[in-house]
Amino acid sequence: MTPHSLAFYVDVVATGTVLGARPTDSPDRVAEVLGPDFGESVLDAHTMYRDYGMTEFFWDRARADHPWSGHHFTLQVHRLAHGGRTLADGTLRARYGRFTPRLRFEKLQRLLERRGIPLLEIPDPANAPYYRTFWQPDSQVAVLVVGTYGEYSTPDNLRVGDVYNIQAPVTVGEVERRRARVG
Repeated sequence: MTPHSLAFYVDVVATGTVLGARPTDSPDRVAEVLGPDFGESVLDAHTMYRDYGMTEFFWDRARADHPWSGHHFTLQVHRLAHGGRTLADGTLRARYGRFTPRLRFEKLQRLLERRGIPLLEIPDPANAPYYRTFWQPDSQVAVLVVGTYGEYSTPDNLRVGDVYNIQAPVTVGEVERRRARVG
């Protein structure tokens, strides 16, 4: 049995969902899955996100009279090192138990490899050298990992090898654009 929150992270990377909520799901569908306890920010008539604590879902729309279209989700894993174990969404804690303040990448990678789910390192010129990005091609999930410490560039309460965040989707097209930028 995978301990506590590790099982959750493995599920997210393997499926590209948060408890079954997909990045493309509507705000109502995400609330059905994660519950009504969220902060909502409507940035303008075209962009909105909901913050569940560690989990954020983002939507956009072409015009104010159009429905919201799911864009992506991000697990802000680094927040656990700041706010303690209760910062993880209540729905997640109810299902997976307590969440540790840090997620070590090598543990996550080892568990995924045992299940035949590879993570490939991809270029991330915007965040290098302080962060490294690993990508799961089938689920289109990216894992951002602290690569080296940099004053003002990485959080003091995270160590090299800690997961900073997990995001989906990161498409094949995005990966190809990143590879093209670095030659």
